[in-house]
Amino acid sequence: MNFIFISPHFPESYWLFCQGLKNNGVNVLAIADTPYNSLSTNLKNSINDFYQVSSLENYDEMLRAVAWFTYKHGKIDWIESNNEYWLRQDAALRRDFHVETGFPCEALDNCQSKHRMKEFFAAAGLKTARWQLATNLEDAQKFTELVGYPIVIKPDIGVGASDTHKIKNGDELRTAFAHGFKEAMIMEEYINGSCFSFDGITNSKKELLFVTSHQYTDSIMDAVNEQKNIGWYFSKGISGNGSDKIWVFFPKKILPADIMEAGTRSVEAFDTRSRFFHFEFFRLLEDQPVGKKGDIIGLEVNMRPPGGFLPDMINYANDSNVYQLWADMIVHDTIHYQQVRKYSSGFIGRRDRLHYAHTTQDIQDTYRDSILMIRRLPAALATAMGDEVIVARFKTEEEILDFFRYVQE
Repeated sequence: MNFIFISPHFPESYWLFCQGLKNNGVNVLAIADTPYNSLSTNLKNSINDFYQVSSLENYDEMLRAVAWFTYKHGKIDWIESNNEYWLRQDAALRRDFHVETGFPCEALDNCQSKHRMKEFFAAAGLKTARWQLATNLEDAQKFTELVGYPIVIKPDIGVGASDTHKIKNGDELRTAFAHGFKEAMIMEEYINGSCFSFDGITNSKKELLFVTSHQYTDSIMDAVNEQKNIGWYFSKGISGNGSDKIWVFFPKKILPADIMEAGTRSVEAFDTRSRFFHFEFFRLLEDQPVGKKGDIIGLEVNMRPPGGFLPDMINYANDSNVYQLWADMIVHDTIHYQQVRKYSSGFIGRRDRLHYAHTTQDIQDTYRDSILMIRRLPAALATAMGDEVIVARFKTEEEILDFFRYVQE
């Protein structure tokens, strides 16, 4: 099997996808915009051949890279990046080189355009927030007359919480339109709900091979825009701790039935064949025009792994390797893994602008045996995830809650 992996050097952990493929006997062919000598040793050992382009944005260069690999290694079986930013280019390259795996170009809008996603959530029997494309101020004002304030304005096609804003009144709405938008934007009614995910790996028949869910207890939009602390943890079981800015993970076997049902129906509605996917939903905290308290509302879908350190956190909690599980799906169309949550693993992102009672050294000294990683993030990642991230793992939920309280004091 010839597998072209695009941008395996970024995100940094993506070399592990290549390692999983190579472990399974795949001929791993890498395309990157950095010299071979600058690649990590781990990545070099996880690929069979390499092609450097000056820019991954240059489609002509990408065509030449794939053509070179085809000439040298024969027909290409897979082209994939597992990166939201490159999904459209992945699909175009598959089309141009007649690669039949992976979803086609025409299916991309259904899983990248936020207003198109709503059609598929509806097909899954799920409600979504009322919406309208942000075309002009007059239409936006009419929309707010219908749904009231606040509303949320965000890119119709975008990654993460970037350029996502809560508009609380008419003055803020006029200011937003006066500044203008760089891309097509969508307006949605504000949903008062807790946000949770449905993440997993499917085979070519859309069968769920691995699934988990995490509960956000604070808005990612607010964490980014207001530069708050941000964190999550993977519980050994269902947790309702109520801690600020923490995400809770559920093992499959105790996944709440309504989450499992909503996620499974959504997997069926979208083209999720042979994917590592990431769905997001709201659970309403009160009765609202869109539904009753406790109802599940469709939010967004991403046809790639959850972002940031989340794949690693899943691994820490389960003593698993989701990178290898994904590679097993690619090669065998199935996986062999007994999903058991062994630990509560946690992540906390701290902001340089905030004052904390405990220094990084204090944290290291106090939790020396439990800390897995302390790292400074580059500016490109710090806005969303914090300037300094700390990852730790504990045997009990009580221990990790104590850890979060200590780190955030």
